[in-house]
Amino acid sequence: MRHARALIFASVLGFAACTGSPSAGQQSGSPVAQGAPNTDFAPAFAGQTRAPEARSGVTIGAEVIATGLRHPWAIAFLPDGRMLVSERRGRLYVITRAGRVSQPVEGLPEVHARGQGGLLDVVVGPTFATDRLIYWSYAEPRGQGLSGTSVARGRLSENADRVDDVQVIFRQMPSWRSNGHFGSRLVFDREGRLYVTLGDRQGGDSRPLAQDISTHIGKVVRINADGSTPADNPFVGRADALSEIWSLGHRNIQGADLHPDTGALWTIEHGPRGGDELNIPGAGLNYGWPVIGYGIDYNGFPIVEASAREGMEQPVYYWDPVIAPGDMDFYRGALFPWRGDILIAGLGSQALVRLDIEGERVVGEERFLLGLGRLRDIAESEDGALWVITDEDNGRVVRLTPRS
Repeated sequence: MRHARALIFASVLGFAACTGSPSAGQQSGSPVAQGAPNTDFAPAFAGQTRAPEARSGVTIGAEVIATGLRHPWAIAFLPDGRMLVSERRGRLYVITRAGRVSQPVEGLPEVHARGQGGLLDVVVGPTFATDRLIYWSYAEPRGQGLSGTSVARGRLSENADRVDDVQVIFRQMPSWRSNGHFGSRLVFDREGRLYVTLGDRQGGDSRPLAQDISTHIGKVVRINADGSTPADNPFVGRADALSEIWSLGHRNIQGADLHPDTGALWTIEHGPRGGDELNIPGAGLNYGWPVIGYGIDYNGFPIVEASAREGMEQPVYYWDPVIAPGDMDFYRGALFPWRGDILIAGLGSQALVRLDIEGERVVGEERFLLGLGRLRDIAESEDGALWVITDEDNGRVVRLTPRS
């Protein structure tokens, strides 16, 4: 592995043909150009899909900071400005802003590095300044070909070359024989509770368990930093439910962030062929998978019964065809004119997707083709710059800034 510092001036436009440079936030009546939908489901409300194109007039410069990573999955900034970057094969690195890549951090547990599995998200704990705790999610091997998403924490050494006192604080149950749909994004809320997003394990037999509150399959869970259950979780005290569950009926959530004003959790999840969803998971609410949705199976046959049902929540927004979302972040900085907007790392779309948000509605969408390939994660540094990683054998860490 080597570090690299190459500057790419990406002249980046939305998918639709450019007809001018409107001011930031200006919207046309048509959505960004995309393929025909896979289903004939009608949206539940106006603007739930294919929002008007909202061109911000921004061109993005992309500076490659580091190369040579094998399918990196997540970026987390340490207080000193360095980055923790995970690789799916089970390695964690410390990377400087200048692109110097450390040796792999020692002390992490074994991972199930098959298919979509491996070392996944990594976050710096809210009490890092006093205890140096970092948290990571991973596909854990559980014997006889079984695996499941687990969350561990450990103390990062002063020179950041190893983690000690490693504890597994959560295990998705039941274990499953599958190499897909592990989730998983980690988000601490303002009170220090940890949300963990989980997948349905990508099987026809596991998929229905997203509706079963006696399992963690297809759920968002909320735990305390030590793995215990918050007393105000919605299913605490129910004999038929797992107390860690926050919400249910999810397919495969790989992006999540807290709204910068309300503190509410927002998530973005993979649909099948059609039906990627943006949601605001509420306590005890059911988001419908696999009963309702806006997509079909990869073989072209229906999966869901309908796009709506009483007692099941509608997504704030959905895509058909899909963008195949990685992570999502609300933009909090001032370097780009996008404060409060949602930014999404696109895998299948290979685009940076921006959503113009008003309240709890999407009022505009913009897509930037960076020419970088599949974008897995997106993070914002203290100066407002954006950082993305590319999901490939020669994965890159790339800094994005507006080009003047």
